[in-house]
Amino acid sequence: MVKKGRRKAPFLIVWRKLVESFILGYNLPMSNYKFFDHTADIGVEISGRTKKELFANASNAMFDILIESNDNKSTSAEKTQKRQRTVTVDGKDPEDLMINFLRELLYWFNGTGWIVSHCKIMECGNKRLKAKLMGEPYNKKKHSIKTEIKAVTYSGLNVEQQKSGWRARVIFDV
Repeated sequence: MVKKGRRKAPFLIVWRKLVESFILGYNLPMSNYKFFDHTADIGVEISGRTKKELFANASNAMFDILIESNDNKSTSAEKTQKRQRTVTVDGKDPEDLMINFLRELLYWFNGTGWIVSHCKIMECGNKRLKAKLMGEPYNKKKHSIKTEIKAVTYSGLNVEQQKSGWRARVIFDV
């Protein structure tokens, strides 16, 4: 007889990691973004010194929510599978551009099983973005899905320039 366990809510998993990091006194490798409370979804506040850095950090945040990579289990042949892709995204303003960019990356993951491991923004205006993405195909031996993201939402979306750089708030429907 197989005993079925309850799946923990994504918010509880994220909350547990944040509490553990505080109690144990170590910093999570998320210095460019942090989670905020949001009912039934995952909210992320992302920062960057420049707008290019903000968008790259948004990509990192989304894939950190999605994927747990077991890089130490991969062979050298698997490590060389990383490939480069270029994406150009348009939007009517910086907020729309952020949503369209993250939705494009989410489509690549859900539609083709492609995981972005590094993002370099080549051009970033208020209405168009061009990014060079390094990534690899999803491999169940090397990757595990932490949280399924259904969509990137406009709810609570904010992208703004501040004195210290750029900041965005994005909510992912999980």
